[in-house]
Amino acid sequence: MTKLIVICGATATGKSGLALALAMRLGSVIISADSRQVYREFDIGTAKPTVAEQKLVPHYLIDICAPRDTMTVADYQQQAQALINSPPSSSSPPLLVGGTGLYIRSLVRGMKIPRVAPQTELRSQLESLGQLQLYAMLQQVDPAAAQKIHGNDLVRTLRALEVFYVTGYPISEQQGENPPNYPILQIGLDCDVEKLDVRIQQRTDQMIANGLVKEVENLCQKYGANLSLLNTLGYQEIKQYLAGDISLDEAKELIVLHTRQFAKRQRTWFRAYPQIEWFDSDDPNLLEKVWHRINEFISCTNS
Repeated sequence: MTKLIVICGATATGKSGLALALAMRLGSVIISADSRQVYREFDIGTAKPTVAEQKLVPHYLIDICAPRDTMTVADYQQQAQALINSPPSSSSPPLLVGGTGLYIRSLVRGMKIPRVAPQTELRSQLESLGQLQLYAMLQQVDPAAAQKIHGNDLVRTLRALEVFYVTGYPISEQQGENPPNYPILQIGLDCDVEKLDVRIQQRTDQMIANGLVKEVENLCQKYGANLSLLNTLGYQEIKQYLAGDISLDEAKELIVLHTRQFAKRQRTWFRAYPQIEWFDSDDPNLLEKVWHRINEFISCTNS
């Protein structure tokens, strides 16, 4: 019987380390739920599992996309569902691990996602009309979607119009949820904000020590500084340093600040889901407590 164990939570809460220990005990595999770890060559700044860690436990949905390509949520959902339904390790449930809430939600809630890739030319043409006119257009072609989208939300307005003009059907008719029929255990990791701040500072220092500056420099030289992924957390700040706009210490301070802000948004997202069972990242008995809960879950769903 298909089962799934989710390990989620904000950045720097120790998800990867816990998942690695659990997967080794279970004889299971890890499916990444991180929207940046899917991209090759973006390693240090995304806290990607090391080569040694990936040798200890098979990891999936890491390094599957070229930096210039786009991995949509629909693409991710399709590949992850295939792994869950036919897991590489048939004896133990796979572990879905990460902090990208939309990736996790797409799987545990069975989100219906229109399979429409971003249309650069169409978006450019639409954007030139301005948000006021775009929203009026959306109200005409998909009033149900317009009711759920704020009049100033350009991103979602564009997406809704894009789906309509590509498929001929309103996005509101193509959305919804179809939850999977297999058992899911969702484990969330969290800790006091002050302790999380310390973890974020330590992880930022470690990334710099591991060669983040060189990684960003190489990526800029290879793909150009305007690559979208280089405008994300950790990369954008180092890019500013390399351009001479700020010092390395200032770049580190900005990474810490922006990571704290990102972690706050993640915590808000995950706290909205009552199905998640929370554990303290700093509990010295964390591994044993989660291990006990997983064994309960497996025993219960086997009976």
